[in-house]
Amino acid sequence: MTTESTTTDRAPASSSDVDEGGELLALDDVTVHFPIKSGVVFDRTVGHVYAVDGVSLRVNRGETYGLVGESGCGKTTLGRALLRLIEPSGGRITFDGDDLSALKGESLRRTRKRMQMVFQDPLSSLDPRQSVESLLIEGMRAHGLDTDRESTRQRLVELLDAVGLPRTALRKYPHEFSGGQRQRIGIARALALRPDLIVADEPVSALDVSVQAQVLNLLEELQEEFGLTYVVIAHDLAVVRHISDRIGVMYLGALVEEADADALYAEPRHPYTKALLSAVPVPDPTVEDTREQILLTGDLPSPSDPPSGCRFHTRCPWRQETLCDTDRPELRDLGDGHRVACHYAEDILAGRLSPRSSDPASAPS
Repeated sequence: MTTESTTTDRAPASSSDVDEGGELLALDDVTVHFPIKSGVVFDRTVGHVYAVDGVSLRVNRGETYGLVGESGCGKTTLGRALLRLIEPSGGRITFDGDDLSALKGESLRRTRKRMQMVFQDPLSSLDPRQSVESLLIEGMRAHGLDTDRESTRQRLVELLDAVGLPRTALRKYPHEFSGGQRQRIGIARALALRPDLIVADEPVSALDVSVQAQVLNLLEELQEEFGLTYVVIAHDLAVVRHISDRIGVMYLGALVEEADADALYAEPRHPYTKALLSAVPVPDPTVEDTREQILLTGDLPSPSDPPSGCRFHTRCPWRQETLCDTDRPELRDLGDGHRVACHYAEDILAGRLSPRSSDPASAPS
């Protein structure tokens, strides 16, 4: 992503410039490639890690977009890139009508105020030396929102009320809270700047199962109250299904399937999505014993040396050598916004193509 000829310090578009419910965030062919260095003296680039490699998606105002995939698929890197915490290598990211790569200085700072992140581990993301009051005021002060002491105090109380924490929490420190309470503090810190978009990176994976539902329900309540838009990153399909309107499935740096949450769970169309869902336990023993089980063999390929053609073909039970090994499939719409990157999605769905019980290409080396 270049900035030499397009940088500008113009003011970003306001929320009123975009229709309510319209597009808020757009990614077009976004890539994030990390160089692999070798040599002590010359520090040569000998390759790249293709963490994100050509992702395009849209997120509408007020919706929750779930991003799911195995560890190492690039979903966290993508989440950080869309906030420009990591600079993309290529492509275009548009937020509320503004090209993020074209923003700098004050205009970038104002836009970043409207895009906040909730991190996976609330303890490591909170400075243990700061009280909750200091943690919440920090961002407000950086953006000039703490000019009046009384209104700032009122804002802090409102934030604690919103996330379900007592007002006495202001004088305490992160280690004095449980994991769920610390995540509520992290959410309150994100809300302090009144953002439009929150990227939540594995927001409940570090929490006990009994607490996860409480935090997810809180996120939904806050979305309704403040009109928030979410991008929720998770590896747990149950978490994504609970909270998302639409879901994108990533594999090895690329988006392989995208659909409304109900449609994706009812009828997954990419072999990788089918495998992920087949591994999720079903509470009904009768259904669990009779449903299709898809076991993936082999390891996830290295993002520094991705396979040619379809990146999933080395583990795909439906692999066809004539096409899958050589041509990378496009992410195409099969109807109703259900996008799939698979050459044989229609044949698999119609049962015209059966999975192989054993595929040499999938066998571990």
